[in-house]
Amino acid sequence: MDVIIRPVRVEDAEAIHEMRTRPRCMWGTLQIPSLTVEQVRKQIAEMPDTMHSFVAEVDGRVVGQISLHTRRGRSAHCAEIGMMVHDDYQGRGIGTRLMEAIVDLADRWLGLQRLELEVYPDNEPAVRLYRRFGFVEEGRRRAAAWRGGAFTDTLIMGRLRPGSEAAAQAEGSD
Repeated sequence: MDVIIRPVRVEDAEAIHEMRTRPRCMWGTLQIPSLTVEQVRKQIAEMPDTMHSFVAEVDGRVVGQISLHTRRGRSAHCAEIGMMVHDDYQGRGIGTRLMEAIVDLADRWLGLQRLELEVYPDNEPAVRLYRRFGFVEEGRRRAAAWRGGAFTDTLIMGRLRPGSEAAAQAEGSD
């Protein structure tokens, strides 16, 4: 399968909307189904300069998206990741390709020291993927999300860039 990773475009709004409303994608992310195509289009068109977003494309079809939201001020060395993969393409390496692209951007182009994300504990494929990229569980937010008519926990996971000053300091504090 030939996967192209590229920056998101306004024309991707319909495909992103369709992807984010699929049952497994909705269950595994903190997205809500009420966002319209126009709202997605506006989010892309008005993306702040602190946001970097890529899509995965297979045979001209958008099948995944990942975003990196950098911080400012005293947390400018940090960024948060959000990702989703179309239901029909989960388990086929799309998430890995998206993570490779965003980690490369963070490490080699933006010089970020810390990446973090939030994930449902029962989204085991995602947790495994994040661990492969060096993320570790840093905490649990109890009853942090409302999903399927019930409260559920979320895991906070973080990654310090290997060999970075932040990683060296964290290692020395253990």
